[in-house]
This record gives sequence, structure tokens and C-alpha cells, in this order.
Amino acid sequence: MSTVALNEGRMAVRTSTKTRRAKQTSTLVFIALVVLSTVYMAPLLWMFSTSVKTAAQAIASPPILVPDPIVWGNYPDALIRMNFPRALMNTLIYAVPAVIFTLLSSSVVAYGFAIIKWPGRNVVFILVLTTLMLPGQVTLIPLYVTYAKLGWINTYLPLLLPSLFGAAAGSWSGPFFIFLLRQFFLGIPKDLIDAARIDGASELRILFRIVMPLSMPALITVGLLTFIDKWNDFYNPLIYLQDPKLQPLSRAVQVFQSSHKLDWPQSMAAAVVVSLPLVILYFFAQRKFIEGITLTGQKG
Repeated sequence: MSTVALNEGRMAVRTSTKTRRAKQTSTLVFIALVVLSTVYMAPLLWMFSTSVKTAAQAIASPPILVPDPIVWGNYPDALIRMNFPRALMNTLIYAVPAVIFTLLSSSVVAYGFAIIKWPGRNVVFILVLTTLMLPGQVTLIPLYVTYAKLGWINTYLPLLLPSLFGAAAGSWSGPFFIFLLRQFFLGIPKDLIDAARIDGASELRILFRIVMPLSMPALITVGLLTFIDKWNDFYNPLIYLQDPKLQPLSRAVQVFQSSHKLDWPQSMAAAVVVSLPLVILYFFAQRKFIEGITLTGQKG
């Protein structure tokens, strides 16, 4: 009996030691996350703090962390001066269709690489991935000349049409989205697809009725990244949209800040207004976004 009691005592000590170490590890991880969160949030908090300051408080030394008084009037003034409603409409005009086009084109291509078997599939997929190393500046001049000859400058077509062919705002994003969706599609049970084929379903019907509904986390991830790309895109509108009436939010903020260099509170107010929708969007979609990233490549 004494031996059994001794063993049970040792096991209890080991269990308590492991529990204590697990708690200590969790505490250290929590502290590290709090510190990192504070570091990452500091610029955003400072931007918001500056946006509700007076002009004198914004350049005061030492810096003023909590403004007094709080000037909420910087926001309506900034929105009026940068013509926010028009800039927002211009952004949504090409951002929303670009998300839809990117989801459709990337899904079709990824389905061809993941589900359909054909000679040279892996070789072509590797070639697609190699385009990730191709900078967008390399194709800038040929694309601009092509769009200019087609009469598409000062239209949204140069910003929309690439999405139909698997190329989103950046040169890296199209192949990356194809890769992400392909890896997710590989995790879908093949029995479902084989059963649909036996029932006479076409490949497109399998894609839209079976594969895509089961891949919502990955599709939400692609859609969210594409929308963020378009929302923040400054490079392409600067080149193709020379008409001030067509400028999106990214250009409107830059023009506003260039013409109001000394008005830091209103410049920060404009930046907060442009950044806030993305923060809200990610807040509501973060669960699916994280799920789409973590589940990619896990075969079922």
C-alpha cells in the first residue's frame, strides 16, 4: 500500500508541476501579446489622438497625449475638404467588382489545378507560382501602352480587367490567391466530387455547388485581401486615373494631405476615416480569415 501511495504522490507532484508550468507559460504568452499589441496599437492611438487636437496641440512639445479640449470638428471639415462621398463612391465602383471577378477567376483556375487531372498540370502550376517573383514595374510600360491604345486611360477598366484573369491589385496577389484556393480545394473529400460526376454534374456545377460552398473560409480570405488591396491601392489609380473626379480614397487622402501639410489634426482625421472601414471589416471577418489561412493545405 505504501508503494502505491508513494507512486500516487509522485504522480500528483508531477501533475501539479506541469499545471504550474503551463500557467506560467500562459502568463508569459499573455504578457508578450499585451506588449506587442501595445506596440502595434500605439501609432493608431496617436493618429486618433492627433485627429481630435487643435493645431497648436498637434505640434506641442512635449507631446500631448490626451487633448483638451477635444475637437471633433476636424472630422466633418476633413470629409468636406477631401470630398469623401465622391472618393468613397469611386473606390467602391472598382473595388467591389474586382472582389467578385477575383473570386471567380481564381476559383476556376484553382479548381483546374486541384481537382481536374490533365497532363503537365504540376508544371504549369509551378510556372504560375514563378510569376510571384515578377515585379509589377516590369509590366507597367507595356500595360500602359496597351491600355492607352485601347482608350482605357481615365477609366476603371485597367483596374478591373486584370481581376478577370486572376491578377488582382498587386502582381503577387493573383498567383497567391490561386495557390491558397488550390491548397484548400485539395482538402475537400474526393468522394463528394466523384459522386457528383456520377450523377452527371458538370465541372462548373461541381465548382459552384459543392467546392465553393465548402471553401467559404478561403474565399472570404481572398475576398478580404482583394478588397484591402483595392481600398489601399495608390499606385494604379495614380497611373491610370488622371481625372480628379475619378480619384479613389487613397488618392484623395494624398492630395488632401499634400495641400494641408501644416494641418495635422485634419490630416489625421482623414486618415482615421479611411482606415476605419478596413478595421471594422476585419473585426467582423477575422474568424473566417484566420480559419481560411490555418486550414489551407490540410487534406481531408
